[in-house]
Amino acid sequence: MSARQPHVGLNLIFLVPGETGGMEVAARELIPALLAQAPPGVRFTAFINREAAAAGGGPWGELLPAVTVPVSARNRVQWVLGEQTLLPRLAARAGVDLVHSLASTAPLWGRFRRVVTVHDLIYARFPEAHSGIREKGMRVLVPAAARRSHRVIADSQSTRDDLIELLGVRSDRIDVVPLGLGAVRRVAPLPEGEVRTRFDLGERRIVLSLSAKRPHKNLLALIDALALIPAEDRPMLVIPGYPTAHEVEVRGRADALGIEDDVRFPAWVSDAEIEGLWAIADAFVFPSLYEGFGLPVLEAMARGVPVACSNASSLPEVAGDAALLFDPRDESAIVEALGRLLNDEELCGRLRALGRARAQLFTWERTARLTLASYTRALLGD
Repeated sequence: MSARQPHVGLNLIFLVPGETGGMEVAARELIPALLAQAPPGVRFTAFINREAAAAGGGPWGELLPAVTVPVSARNRVQWVLGEQTLLPRLAARAGVDLVHSLASTAPLWGRFRRVVTVHDLIYARFPEAHSGIREKGMRVLVPAAARRSHRVIADSQSTRDDLIELLGVRSDRIDVVPLGLGAVRRVAPLPEGEVRTRFDLGERRIVLSLSAKRPHKNLLALIDALALIPAEDRPMLVIPGYPTAHEVEVRGRADALGIEDDVRFPAWVSDAEIEGLWAIADAFVFPSLYEGFGLPVLEAMARGVPVACSNASSLPEVAGDAALLFDPRDESAIVEALGRLLNDEELCGRLRALGRARAQLFTWERTARLTLASYTRALLGD
């Protein structure tokens, strides 16, 4: 990286174990890869919140030293206070040369170089995805972090374009660093019979759609499309994901269309249960209007599940030629894609093979190498 190998601080103040979703997955996967890929002599220190310190069990503290910033990330005001006032002082005391913030917000000052990963700009494209103080905070903190950091990492070319268009970030300050795909099937799947009984699936064919139940995920269009399939050919649609206020609207749409018995909405599911659902899925459909990356598409491909996904935002970058792409605003296009996945075995065989090969291209080792290259540019002032 440089003549004197740097000391890198990782800003993980946002991370509450078990509550932070995809950003937690990314942090847990990236940290070991960074340690493995970094040149000898590079040091890392994690800056974590009280919840993470109390929970333990993460690579922070186990694989690298951790400094506790005495705030609760469950409290948005404390989170901001910790990031903007306490973290810079603690980082200076630890002697870090660079702070990498992994969750779109970052300290705006400090004698260290600053790198921020901006996963997406959903708050700007779809303000209804976040509400209240969180949405207001994102509108202030994310642009400030992107403009004040020395380098900005984007998960996809699509997010890079949004940073340029919506926030005015110079293109030469942005590094596109795709996410990786961790090991799949870390636990044995629940046996098929138990899965079908537990989720009341009968013997029907299964279409899976892993998705947060938020408006930009476009689940209303998916429900409308499912209703267009004749009842005798209609698969069971399973949409796991934590409950949200929007789920009420989605369930109401299914009820109004008379297909409430054709959709399942599991909330929290165990690792064994989700692996069991993957194992029996005939197809995976992802109709989202906006994704910073779209990791569920890769998760499906890695497991050999044929994929149909929208042609919006970053998803074509992730899917390549290994999925059927459709216009997410055209319900008939969703119906056509589902019909092909459920009825064309030759196509599905081809997509399974292409998907497995495509998923292997997205490794955390590559993510770590590109991240370290971004650090070097930040340290050199590029």
